[in-house]
Amino acid sequence: MNGVLGRTWAWARVGVLALLWGSTFLWIELALDVLTPVQVTLSRCVLGSATLLVLCLGSGRRLPRGRATWAHIVVAALFCNALPFALFSVGQQTIDSGVAGVLNATTPLWSLLIGVVIGSERGLRPVRLVGLVLGFVGVVLIFAPWQATGPVGWGALAIVVAAASYAIGFAYMGRNLVGKGIPTISLSAAQLVAATGLTALTLPAGGLTPIEIGVKPLIAVVILGVVATGITFHLTYRIIAAEGATNAATVGYLLPVVSVTLGAVVLDEGFSLRTATGMAVVLAGVGLTRRHKRPQPAPALPGPPRKEQDVRL
Repeated sequence: MNGVLGRTWAWARVGVLALLWGSTFLWIELALDVLTPVQVTLSRCVLGSATLLVLCLGSGRRLPRGRATWAHIVVAALFCNALPFALFSVGQQTIDSGVAGVLNATTPLWSLLIGVVIGSERGLRPVRLVGLVLGFVGVVLIFAPWQATGPVGWGALAIVVAAASYAIGFAYMGRNLVGKGIPTISLSAAQLVAATGLTALTLPAGGLTPIEIGVKPLIAVVILGVVATGITFHLTYRIIAAEGATNAATVGYLLPVVSVTLGAVVLDEGFSLRTATGMAVVLAGVGLTRRHKRPQPAPALPGPPRKEQDVRL
């Protein structure tokens, strides 16, 4: 029963993370109506770090200590937060939010490749490899590169690089920060604080533009920072700690389902039967990548036959 309950909680975390993370592209799209990419990136880092700092300190936890730990946090913040956050804001200036979510779904492929290179993904079962390939096929089906689906170019390239940056960040976090005795809430809060500092360095590149923000974009920015950045990032850290970087990255395969649906419903972006079919294929791929080999019971050791009184006991 504990195993079933554990798997249920694992799927619940993945589902919630996919919903929150997948909505990120919608909030970025709305925020870009009035903010520059640098301003969007900085605002989500500030609000996200403030949210996690409150949760961290409110739970009686402290931020990590030690230069070595903070050095790892800064590197992780660059690849998992500051850089991809900026690239998504830049990329979504020219591509739809749904397409951004689809391209971000390449994160598991990058994560698997990195895992194989660094040795953290040894002995991969064929079923998981098939799942990864199937998920990629679903992404291609949704994106349909053989059709004119809108502007791609540099914007699409920025999203793909952001997805690869996520994978690098996940692997680095799993290797150098997770499992070191530091609570994940402390690590996630510290990492977003570091990302805020790194992003602040880019303010001269469009971050000082005067802002006139209305109610709708303001709500989008707050949700983007508090929920889609702060809470989502902490859930990501929890999954990396519990199941590893590659399993955390497979959440990316679910993002097209959320991002394309929200883009179609809220922003009136394109949606077709091909897209729906692609999302179904993506879900099938996720199911396969998350299948784990069941442990086999240890064979009974030979021994002398038990006495009659032992059997009664």
